[in-house]
Amino acid sequence: MLRTFLGATAVALVLSAIPALGEVKVGSIIELSGPGAAAGTNFHDGVKMGFEEINAAGGVLGEQVQLSEYDSQTDPQVSRAMVQKAIDDGVYVITGTVFSSSTVVNMLVAQQAGIPQFTGSEAPSITQKGNPYIFRTTFGAQKGMPKVVKYMAEEMGVKKVAIVWANTEFGKGGYGAFMDEARNYGIEIVADLPTEQAQTDFSADVLKAKNSGADAVFVYLTEEESARFLREAQKQSIGLPLVGETTLIGAKVIQLAGDAASGAMGHVGLTADAGIPAITEMVDRFKAKYNYTPDHNAIKGYTAAWTIKCVTEMVGSTDSQAIADKMHGLTLTTDECPGVLMDATWDETGEMSRESFFVEVENGKQTVKAILPPN
Repeated sequence: MLRTFLGATAVALVLSAIPALGEVKVGSIIELSGPGAAAGTNFHDGVKMGFEEINAAGGVLGEQVQLSEYDSQTDPQVSRAMVQKAIDDGVYVITGTVFSSSTVVNMLVAQQAGIPQFTGSEAPSITQKGNPYIFRTTFGAQKGMPKVVKYMAEEMGVKKVAIVWANTEFGKGGYGAFMDEARNYGIEIVADLPTEQAQTDFSADVLKAKNSGADAVFVYLTEEESARFLREAQKQSIGLPLVGETTLIGAKVIQLAGDAASGAMGHVGLTADAGIPAITEMVDRFKAKYNYTPDHNAIKGYTAAWTIKCVTEMVGSTDSQAIADKMHGLTLTTDECPGVLMDATWDETGEMSRESFFVEVENGKQTVKAILPPN
């Protein structure tokens, strides 16, 4: 029964009808349905556009890329089965998933098969398990939290914080990293408010944060939940700075929350509004193609596609092991691989290091307040 169910729910799509001979096969396991669909669709569209541009420019090693896509349904066990299906279909590298609760499960399958996996997930644990085949498309929460807490303490003068966080693999990782940094800066946690995945009612959480005596509220939820929280905070006139990571102030959140997102601020690894010409041009092409503004997940997916192309061509073959080996300790610059959009480095754990941004939502878009150095 389970096998039949998974077979019926797998999505296997191909970029173009190209002959089997000479194909370069890449698997995309992504949240196309379920609670993660907002993030997953962005990542999916970025990956797809990246490989379409790569194919139009001659492909990888002179061959066209066949991108096969599989819907994880935002379900860890389905995602695990889809990774195995992609491997059975003959892919040499995988992109996805975005939700950390899925990635910590499905990356074991790719690891056992020796297949490099480029994930959009940000839970710190993902690159702390000794998996030599996992690589970030942006840095994990343990890289971002030191930047955001430093900004809150030194630039905003925050001394007391209410924290609202998702009680999931994603949320626990960010929560732990934030708490560690808050202690380092002597910031007092005056309200600690865990929430559940796909929670719809944030009225009690907003009220508790509002009455906590906090100088600011740190919000670490997924995109759709962040939008609901922002709308409720506006409804209750919370009157406190709302600070978060990328999932609080991304393009999808701004779209869903409308003017309730105004004034929200936070740290982002990638932003369509960075003012970096390569990103601006990518965003313009994306908007023309898909008719919506890409968020950080779309940029992650796009850079994943170009990283795969560039590293494969550095190695000179689609040898999965050689590609994984090459990624450790690698720096890719925009001079040698323009599609990565910003210079990036991967360490021996697969963790990424790169410049990032502190932004505030103004007039429906992210305004960069500071460029933060790599760490």
